[in-house]
Amino acid sequence: MTERTDVAAVRRWVRRTRSAHRERGETLGNFYFAVLFVVIVGGMLHRQLAAVFWPGAPNVSELAAYSLAAALAGGLYLALRRLGPLALSRPAASWLLTAPVSRRRLLLPSLGLAVTAAAAAGALGAFAIVGHVAARPVPAEVFASLPAGGALLGGALMLTALGAQGERRWSSWSDDAAYLLLAAGLAGLVADSALAAPRAPAGWPAAWVVAPAAGALAVVVLAFFLLAVRGLAGTPNDRILEASRTAGTFADSAFGVEPSFVTEMVERRYWARRRLRSLRLPERLPVLVAQDLLMVRRRPRRLLWLAGGAALPSLLAQAPGWVLAVALLAGGMVAAGVTTASVRTDAGNPWMLRMLGLSSRTAILHRLLVPGVLAALWYTAALILLGVLGDLPPGPWWALGVALGPVGAVAAVRKARTGFVDNSLLPLDTPMGSIATGPLLAAFAGVDVLILGLPTIVQLAQGGPLSWTGVIVQAAVAGFGARAYLSGTTAADRVELSAH
Repeated sequence: MTERTDVAAVRRWVRRTRSAHRERGETLGNFYFAVLFVVIVGGMLHRQLAAVFWPGAPNVSELAAYSLAAALAGGLYLALRRLGPLALSRPAASWLLTAPVSRRRLLLPSLGLAVTAAAAAGALGAFAIVGHVAARPVPAEVFASLPAGGALLGGALMLTALGAQGERRWSSWSDDAAYLLLAAGLAGLVADSALAAPRAPAGWPAAWVVAPAAGALAVVVLAFFLLAVRGLAGTPNDRILEASRTAGTFADSAFGVEPSFVTEMVERRYWARRRLRSLRLPERLPVLVAQDLLMVRRRPRRLLWLAGGAALPSLLAQAPGWVLAVALLAGGMVAAGVTTASVRTDAGNPWMLRMLGLSSRTAILHRLLVPGVLAALWYTAALILLGVLGDLPPGPWWALGVALGPVGAVAAVRKARTGFVDNSLLPLDTPMGSIATGPLLAAFAGVDVLILGLPTIVQLAQGGPLSWTGVIVQAAVAGFGARAYLSGTTAADRVELSAH
């Protein structure tokens, strides 16, 4: 005789025990650690943090303040969209998402955490912007209203991202609008640096204007928050699972000090959503070079961002010359990394190179060509723009950009060949405690190759005119370094790319 199950009793038991996945003791421990960490770091770096968020005198123009606000809003929205923003822990996503429990109660803690984080980010951003542009002294009522307004705007962005997570028709439009807002903010910062806008402190609006505006915004955000809570159960399961996998990957990467987890997730997710169309390239091209060219063609948005990013070094025009040079070299490394995901594939699948009859030396040589061209183009564009804006002394800076191409290519390829972090290395003992050697070496892999740009660093640090001799010296150092890297890390009789 088959016994019938009391579904109501099962539901009551699940509702009564559903809090087991929250691990309250561990949650309180994490909260205690976070608060203690903030207090200790704040005590050690309070002066530096004060200079970042609230300097002694206003030091930026109103154009820079509005541009920074736009860039922060667009960046915060895009970050929320990439993180979910609504996610669950792995146990909850595995067992409770499809269980007979209230989805609203299950998702409500995640909603509260996301709103709190977005509001805190908005408040800090508003506080920093006002601290850099506003006149002193600050009225008390305005001083209290501005962080609150930033927190409300951060909460509004989070609720908008939550609505977009539900696969609304306007989801892609909102992402494009956020990209445009971020690009407009960065363009405004570049224009402010080029035009040298006056740094006169901005005035304050009247208190009778600020208080009602903040109150109206609070009412609107509260209304949309209640609507979001009401429709919380309608969020699709696949969107929540995707956000949970993202959060889990970030947690694994932080706990294991392994940034390659995040890189692999981003690459896999990007290509999974693409509809690929093949393009026949000339047969004379080496197969690996042709693959890199196809990858460049299939990433138009990233190329567009890199083209716009060539203007970012101009933001450091007033910084010391060596700071500008290091930022410039790092930017070329990022530009060269558009196609280096294929290098990681080659390192993980050496049998493919064996089937193609390619040695490790030939493979790396071919993989350096397209990144070298991309890095040279980026360096050239950035240096030409700096020269047009009058931030560089006279000289053939465009030729120096071409000479720097191998530096960015070798740095990007070496970074791609790093592999997993070696946590078996002995730690380093310092007065501040022990430091893990493996993550430290992995963090500087690729960046250490930028030492090949030392002639450029010296040239920009001295601030003198650039001669053709300096260009030739930089080209010789870059070429010799690329040749040494190729000879030292590859072989004509070996296929594996593990040695880097």
